[in-house]
Amino acid sequence: MDQEKEKQRLLSVSVSPHIRTDEDTRSIMLDVLIAMVPALGVAAYMFGFRAILVTLISCAACVFFEWAYRKLLKKPKSIGDLSALVTGTLLAYCLPVTIPLWILIIGDFFAIVLVKELFGGLGKNFMNPALAGRAFLFSWPVAMTTWMEPLSYTGFFRISAADAVTRATPLADMAGGKLPEGVTLLQSFLGQVGGSLGEISTFALLLGAVYLLIRRVITLRIPLSFLLTVAVLSFLFPQGNSRLLWTGWQLCSGGVILGAFFMATDYVTSPVNPRAQIVYGVGCGLLTVFIRWFGAYAEGVSYAILIMNATVWLLDKALPRKRFGFVKEKKEKEAAK
Repeated sequence: MDQEKEKQRLLSVSVSPHIRTDEDTRSIMLDVLIAMVPALGVAAYMFGFRAILVTLISCAACVFFEWAYRKLLKKPKSIGDLSALVTGTLLAYCLPVTIPLWILIIGDFFAIVLVKELFGGLGKNFMNPALAGRAFLFSWPVAMTTWMEPLSYTGFFRISAADAVTRATPLADMAGGKLPEGVTLLQSFLGQVGGSLGEISTFALLLGAVYLLIRRVITLRIPLSFLLTVAVLSFLFPQGNSRLLWTGWQLCSGGVILGAFFMATDYVTSPVNPRAQIVYGVGCGLLTVFIRWFGAYAEGVSYAILIMNATVWLLDKALPRKRFGFVKEKKEKEAAK
């Protein structure tokens, strides 16, 4: 009897879509969190316990603000989907480890309440909450541009950044068109440079990216088009430097790798259609290079992705997925005329 019921269930036709999967929002967000662990490990080694502290406080604040907002407005609980934890982690990753904690919490509030929840919650926000929170925090420019030199922390539980040894990041050195001095490209690849908490180690971020690709959480369309655009422009216009070194530094410095694999691929704020995804990635790469080279700001990834977030609806509309049988149907109509 049970076998007969199972056959009837499998043979019944339901409303589309008919694709079934065990994946849900929580499992996808959990995969993203797992993929970001290597970068946090490198940050903790290079910057001390404060890297973990900043990340934990950011995550806790995001979860609290999402819970409190939905509790106040009597909306269904959503903290179980882990999206608030992903936002908190990503926001912490693109901030200096020396960031004052009260400024960090303000950024968390802006990202969760103003960018995500006011638009209806997960799936309805039109821009990446973490990047929007980072952009807002440049209201405190000094705090956002104070970089700690790796391995210069004075104690495991040190919270104050007042006595930290600071130095310019490789991107700041390259803003004048020159290669960084006193540090090698290999050190930048491994994370032995100053910079935002979770952006410094290209190697650790690529490990996480490989995990996401294996788990099929993301595809290569957006990251590859993003990175290739940055690489091609950097190679063609090295500003008097070695083409290969200049290209390598552009890719391994700042938030290019974090942005390409973890930010630009956000399901909610990136295109759905394959062709639109490629154009979206190319746009992110173009804007990143233009901001870095022609703007007053050494980094360009965050603003490039935010600008392209605003074009997603247009890209999906202008570059739709080809409908099955559409060409045949069109030819038949033309033949009938």
